[in-house]
Amino acid sequence: MSVIAELRIPAADFELGRILNLSDDISVELETLVPAGDRAVPFFWVHGVDAETFATRLRTGGGVHGVEIVEEFEDQTLYGLDWNAEDDRFLSGIREQCGQILRATGRGDRWRFELRFPDHDALSAFRTHCTDAEVTLTVARVYHPSQPDAGPRFGLTEHQHEALTLAVEMGYYDVPRRCNTVEVAGELGISDQALTERLRRGISTLAANTVFARPDATAAE
Repeated sequence: MSVIAELRIPAADFELGRILNLSDDISVELETLVPAGDRAVPFFWVHGVDAETFATRLRTGGGVHGVEIVEEFEDQTLYGLDWNAEDDRFLSGIREQCGQILRATGRGDRWRFELRFPDHDALSAFRTHCTDAEVTLTVARVYHPSQPDAGPRFGLTEHQHEALTLAVEMGYYDVPRRCNTVEVAGELGISDQALTERLRRGISTLAANTVFARPDATAAE
């Protein structure tokens, strides 16, 4: 049975994180990772940068064969990065264990990954690989996608559930609050405005399917 792991990793502990070298005001979301011969071409959205300036910085950095600006939309840019992924021990560990990257976001010196592996043995082998490669992993959650709590709960989308869970864990709803929306958004690799909207919609959906739900009503999928 496949297993999904949600984890955090310092940007300095894997090659792609070091190449992108993000500041705290820049966030990245991996769109896809496409094999191209002996290389892997990641496509990723970058928020909060000047498109050409960021591309130029990447081109002048080490280990990069080429950078393409694929699309620009308001304050975000989609890039394609041609590089040799064999140098990245973290990503090679995922590939060796037949893992899949379901989601990856980064901001500043922190990245968050959601990875799917064929089974627990593959996940265990991947964690051993990372330990041997001196890659620091902080595992936030491990679950089977077939379990009831793997998908939306009480009508929440996956992203709403993730945002609300993290906000609670970080103390956003504590009295007094132990963090603000900027800090929570940073952990998710999204903007403060996007997080606020995600929390608002999530709470509205949660209330509609719990507080205001009829006793015999079924939560929306």
